[in-house]
Amino acid sequence: MSDQTDRLLTIMARLRDPQTGCEWDTAQNFSTIAPYTIEEAYEVADAIDRGDMDDLRGELGDLLFQVVFHARMAEEAGHFAFEDVARHIADKMEARHPHIFGDEGGVMEDGRWEDLKAAEREATGATGAMDGIAQALPALLRSHKLQKRAARVGFEWHDVTGPLAKLEEELAELEAAESDEERLMEAGDVLFVVVNIIRRYGVDPEQALRASNSKFERRFRMMERLAKTDGQEFSALDLDAQERYWQRAKGDIG
Repeated sequence: MSDQTDRLLTIMARLRDPQTGCEWDTAQNFSTIAPYTIEEAYEVADAIDRGDMDDLRGELGDLLFQVVFHARMAEEAGHFAFEDVARHIADKMEARHPHIFGDEGGVMEDGRWEDLKAAEREATGATGAMDGIAQALPALLRSHKLQKRAARVGFEWHDVTGPLAKLEEELAELEAAESDEERLMEAGDVLFVVVNIIRRYGVDPEQALRASNSKFERRFRMMERLAKTDGQEFSALDLDAQERYWQRAKGDIG
Protein backbone atom coordinates (compact mmCIF):
# COMPACT_ATOMS: atom_id res chain seq x y z
CA MET A 1 0.00 0.00 0.00
CA SER A 2 1.06 3.60 -0.55
CA ASP A 3 2.31 5.90 2.20
CA GLN A 4 -0.93 7.92 2.07
CA THR A 5 -3.08 4.79 2.34
CA ASP A 6 -1.08 3.64 5.36
CA ARG A 7 -1.43 7.12 6.83
CA LEU A 8 -5.21 7.06 6.38
CA LEU A 9 -5.51 3.63 7.96
CA THR A 10 -3.40 4.79 10.91
CA ILE A 11 -5.59 7.86 11.38
CA MET A 12 -8.71 5.68 11.38
CA ALA A 13 -7.20 3.30 13.94
CA ARG A 14 -6.37 6.21 16.25
CA LEU A 15 -9.85 7.69 15.89
CA ARG A 16 -11.37 4.33 16.87
CA ASP A 17 -8.99 3.66 19.78
CA PRO A 18 -11.23 2.84 22.81
CA GLN A 19 -9.01 4.73 25.26
CA THR A 20 -7.57 7.67 23.31
CA GLY A 21 -9.79 7.93 20.24
CA CYS A 22 -12.56 10.34 19.27
CA GLU A 23 -15.73 9.84 21.30
CA TRP A 24 -17.95 10.22 18.22
CA ASP A 25 -15.96 7.80 16.07
CA THR A 26 -15.72 5.13 18.76
CA ALA A 27 -19.48 5.28 19.32
CA GLN A 28 -20.33 4.45 15.70
CA ASN A 29 -21.29 1.11 14.16
CA PHE A 30 -22.08 -0.14 10.66
CA SER A 31 -25.70 1.00 10.82
CA THR A 32 -24.96 4.51 12.05
CA ILE A 33 -22.22 5.07 9.45
CA ALA A 34 -24.17 3.64 6.47
CA PRO A 35 -26.24 6.84 5.87
CA TYR A 36 -23.01 8.86 5.67
CA THR A 37 -21.62 6.39 3.16
CA ILE A 38 -24.66 6.81 0.94
CA GLU A 39 -24.53 10.59 1.31
CA GLU A 40 -20.86 10.70 0.31
CA ALA A 41 -21.54 8.59 -2.81
CA TYR A 42 -24.22 11.07 -3.89
CA GLU A 43 -21.84 13.98 -3.28
CA VAL A 44 -19.32 12.29 -5.57
CA ALA A 45 -22.01 12.08 -8.26
CA ASP A 46 -22.92 15.72 -7.70
CA ALA A 47 -19.32 16.87 -8.14
CA ILE A 48 -19.14 14.89 -11.39
CA ASP A 49 -22.38 16.44 -12.64
CA ARG A 50 -20.98 19.91 -11.93
CA GLY A 51 -17.65 19.09 -13.55
CA ASP A 52 -15.82 20.31 -10.42
CA MET A 53 -12.63 18.28 -10.31
CA ASP A 54 -11.29 19.94 -7.15
CA ASP A 55 -14.53 19.08 -5.37
CA LEU A 56 -14.49 15.59 -6.86
CA ARG A 57 -11.03 14.97 -5.40
CA GLY A 58 -12.32 15.92 -1.96
CA GLU A 59 -15.54 13.94 -2.26
CA LEU A 60 -13.69 10.83 -3.41
CA GLY A 61 -11.51 11.20 -0.32
CA ASP A 62 -14.61 11.43 1.86
CA LEU A 63 -16.01 8.29 0.21
CA LEU A 64 -12.70 6.46 0.66
CA PHE A 65 -12.78 7.38 4.33
CA GLN A 66 -16.16 5.69 4.59
CA VAL A 67 -14.67 2.48 3.16
CA VAL A 68 -11.79 2.73 5.65
CA PHE A 69 -14.26 3.34 8.50
CA HIS A 70 -16.31 0.23 7.70
CA ALA A 71 -13.19 -1.87 7.18
CA ARG A 72 -11.78 -0.74 10.53
CA MET A 73 -14.96 -1.68 12.38
CA ALA A 74 -14.95 -5.06 10.64
CA GLU A 75 -11.32 -5.62 11.62
CA GLU A 76 -12.07 -4.79 15.24
CA ALA A 77 -14.85 -7.39 15.18
CA GLY A 78 -12.55 -10.00 13.62
CA HIS A 79 -14.35 -10.20 10.27
CA PHE A 80 -11.94 -8.70 7.73
CA ALA A 81 -9.57 -5.76 7.21
CA PHE A 82 -9.04 -3.07 4.58
CA GLU A 83 -6.48 -5.24 2.77
CA ASP A 84 -9.09 -8.00 2.43
CA VAL A 85 -11.51 -5.48 0.88
CA ALA A 86 -8.86 -4.42 -1.65
CA ARG A 87 -7.96 -8.03 -2.40
CA HIS A 88 -11.60 -8.98 -2.92
CA ILE A 89 -12.30 -6.27 -5.49
CA ALA A 90 -8.99 -6.91 -7.25
CA ASP A 91 -9.80 -10.62 -7.52
CA LYS A 92 -13.30 -9.83 -8.77
CA MET A 93 -12.12 -7.42 -11.47
CA GLU A 94 -9.53 -9.89 -12.74
CA ALA A 95 -12.14 -12.66 -12.84
CA ARG A 96 -14.63 -10.42 -14.69
CA HIS A 97 -12.06 -9.47 -17.33
CA PRO A 98 -10.59 -12.79 -18.49
CA HIS A 99 -9.91 -11.22 -21.91
CA ILE A 100 -7.53 -8.79 -20.17
CA PHE A 101 -6.07 -10.72 -17.25
CA GLY A 102 -6.71 -14.32 -18.37
CA ASP A 103 -6.15 -16.53 -21.37
CA GLU A 104 -9.25 -15.63 -23.40
CA GLY A 105 -7.80 -12.62 -25.22
CA GLY A 106 -9.70 -10.57 -27.77
CA VAL A 107 -12.77 -8.51 -26.95
CA MET A 108 -15.42 -9.29 -24.34
CA GLU A 109 -18.33 -10.91 -26.19
CA ASP A 110 -21.89 -9.63 -25.80
CA GLY A 111 -23.45 -11.09 -22.69
CA ARG A 112 -20.17 -12.44 -21.34
CA TRP A 113 -20.03 -9.82 -18.58
CA GLU A 114 -23.51 -10.72 -17.36
CA ASP A 115 -22.66 -14.42 -17.53
CA LEU A 116 -19.65 -13.84 -15.30
CA LYS A 117 -21.72 -11.83 -12.83
CA ALA A 118 -24.40 -14.53 -12.83
CA ALA A 119 -21.74 -17.13 -12.04
CA GLU A 120 -20.58 -15.00 -9.11
CA ARG A 121 -24.12 -14.77 -7.76
CA GLU A 122 -24.57 -18.51 -8.11
CA ALA A 123 -21.31 -19.09 -6.23
CA THR A 124 -22.68 -17.05 -3.30
CA GLY A 125 -25.84 -19.18 -3.15
CA ALA A 126 -28.16 -17.08 -5.28
CA THR A 127 -30.91 -19.16 -6.86
CA GLY A 128 -33.26 -16.64 -8.49
CA ALA A 129 -32.99 -13.78 -10.95
CA MET A 130 -33.90 -11.25 -8.25
CA ASP A 131 -31.22 -12.36 -5.78
CA GLY A 132 -28.47 -9.90 -4.97
CA ILE A 133 -30.33 -6.66 -5.74
CA ALA A 134 -29.81 -4.55 -2.62
CA GLN A 135 -32.94 -3.44 -0.77
CA ALA A 136 -31.23 -0.17 0.21
CA LEU A 137 -30.82 1.07 -3.37
CA PRO A 138 -32.77 4.22 -4.31
CA ALA A 139 -36.22 3.07 -5.43
CA LEU A 140 -35.83 4.32 -9.01
CA LEU A 141 -32.48 2.60 -9.45
CA ARG A 142 -33.74 -0.62 -7.86
CA SER A 143 -36.79 -0.79 -10.12
CA HIS A 144 -34.46 -0.43 -13.11
CA LYS A 145 -32.28 -3.29 -11.90
CA LEU A 146 -35.28 -5.50 -11.10
CA GLN A 147 -36.65 -5.02 -14.62
CA LYS A 148 -33.29 -5.69 -16.26
CA ARG A 149 -32.97 -8.95 -14.32
CA ALA A 150 -36.50 -9.99 -15.29
CA ALA A 151 -35.82 -9.18 -18.95
CA ARG A 152 -32.67 -11.29 -18.86
CA VAL A 153 -34.78 -14.41 -18.26
CA GLY A 154 -37.37 -13.46 -20.87
CA PHE A 155 -39.99 -11.68 -18.74
CA GLU A 156 -40.28 -8.64 -20.99
CA TRP A 157 -42.72 -7.01 -23.40
CA HIS A 158 -41.79 -7.52 -27.04
CA ASP A 159 -41.76 -3.78 -27.75
CA VAL A 160 -42.58 -0.44 -26.14
CA THR A 161 -46.28 -0.61 -27.04
CA GLY A 162 -46.77 -3.06 -24.16
CA PRO A 163 -45.59 -0.80 -21.36
CA LEU A 164 -47.23 2.24 -22.99
CA ALA A 165 -50.60 0.49 -22.85
CA LYS A 166 -49.87 -0.62 -19.30
CA LEU A 167 -49.16 2.99 -18.31
CA GLU A 168 -52.66 4.03 -19.44
CA GLU A 169 -54.11 1.19 -17.39
CA GLU A 170 -52.13 2.11 -14.28
CA LEU A 171 -53.02 5.81 -14.56
CA ALA A 172 -56.69 4.87 -14.72
CA GLU A 173 -56.29 2.70 -11.62
CA LEU A 174 -54.58 5.56 -9.80
CA GLU A 175 -57.45 7.86 -10.72
CA ALA A 176 -59.95 5.29 -9.42
CA ALA A 177 -58.09 4.60 -6.15
CA GLU A 178 -60.22 5.45 -3.12
CA SER A 179 -57.93 5.06 -0.12
CA ASP A 180 -54.47 6.41 0.73
CA GLU A 181 -53.09 2.87 0.66
CA GLU A 182 -54.56 2.21 -2.79
CA ARG A 183 -53.21 5.51 -4.12
CA LEU A 184 -49.77 4.68 -2.75
CA MET A 185 -49.69 1.29 -4.47
CA GLU A 186 -51.14 2.54 -7.76
CA ALA A 187 -48.75 5.51 -7.84
CA GLY A 188 -45.88 3.07 -7.38
CA ASP A 189 -47.18 0.97 -10.28
CA VAL A 190 -47.27 4.08 -12.48
CA LEU A 191 -43.66 4.92 -11.66
CA PHE A 192 -42.57 1.31 -12.19
CA VAL A 193 -44.10 1.23 -15.68
CA VAL A 194 -42.55 4.60 -16.55
CA VAL A 195 -39.14 3.18 -15.66
CA ASN A 196 -39.85 0.28 -18.02
CA ILE A 197 -40.74 2.65 -20.86
CA ILE A 198 -37.63 4.77 -20.33
CA ARG A 199 -35.44 1.67 -20.15
CA ARG A 200 -36.80 0.49 -23.51
CA TYR A 201 -35.36 3.64 -25.07
CA GLY A 202 -31.94 2.83 -23.65
CA VAL A 203 -32.05 5.66 -21.10
CA ASP A 204 -30.98 5.31 -17.47
CA PRO A 205 -33.98 6.58 -15.47
CA GLU A 206 -31.88 7.77 -12.53
CA GLN A 207 -29.71 9.91 -14.80
CA ALA A 208 -32.73 11.14 -16.73
CA LEU A 209 -34.58 12.26 -13.61
CA ARG A 210 -31.46 13.86 -12.17
CA ALA A 211 -31.06 15.87 -15.37
CA SER A 212 -34.71 16.95 -15.29
CA ASN A 213 -34.43 17.94 -11.63
CA SER A 214 -31.45 20.14 -12.45
CA LYS A 215 -33.22 21.68 -15.43
CA PHE A 216 -36.34 22.44 -13.39
CA GLU A 217 -34.27 23.97 -10.61
CA ARG A 218 -32.36 26.22 -13.04
CA ARG A 219 -35.56 27.42 -14.68
CA PHE A 220 -37.31 28.01 -11.36
CA ARG A 221 -34.42 30.06 -10.00
CA MET A 222 -34.43 32.05 -13.24
CA MET A 223 -38.18 32.73 -12.85
CA GLU A 224 -37.62 34.08 -9.37
CA ARG A 225 -34.78 36.33 -10.57
CA LEU A 226 -36.83 37.64 -13.50
CA ALA A 227 -39.76 38.43 -11.24
CA LYS A 228 -37.51 40.18 -8.74
CA THR A 229 -35.97 42.26 -11.56
CA ASP A 230 -39.51 43.29 -12.52
CA GLY A 231 -40.26 44.27 -8.94
CA GLN A 232 -42.61 41.30 -8.47
CA GLU A 233 -42.89 38.81 -5.61
CA PHE A 234 -43.01 35.51 -7.48
CA SER A 235 -45.01 33.67 -4.82
CA ALA A 236 -47.69 36.37 -4.91
CA LEU A 237 -48.33 36.00 -8.66
CA ASP A 238 -51.21 33.97 -10.04
CA LEU A 239 -50.49 30.85 -12.08
CA ASP A 240 -50.90 32.58 -15.44
CA ALA A 241 -48.31 35.19 -14.52
CA GLN A 242 -45.96 32.53 -13.18
CA GLU A 243 -46.37 30.58 -16.42
CA ARG A 244 -45.29 33.64 -18.41
CA TYR A 245 -42.11 33.79 -16.32
CA TRP A 246 -41.63 30.06 -16.91
CA GLN A 247 -41.74 30.60 -20.66
CA ARG A 248 -39.27 33.47 -20.36
CA ALA A 249 -36.94 31.31 -18.29
CA LYS A 250 -37.14 28.54 -20.88
CA GLY A 251 -36.23 31.03 -23.57
CA ASP A 252 -33.28 32.38 -21.61
CA ILE A 253 -31.66 29.13 -20.42
CA GLY A 254 -33.42 26.38 -22.38
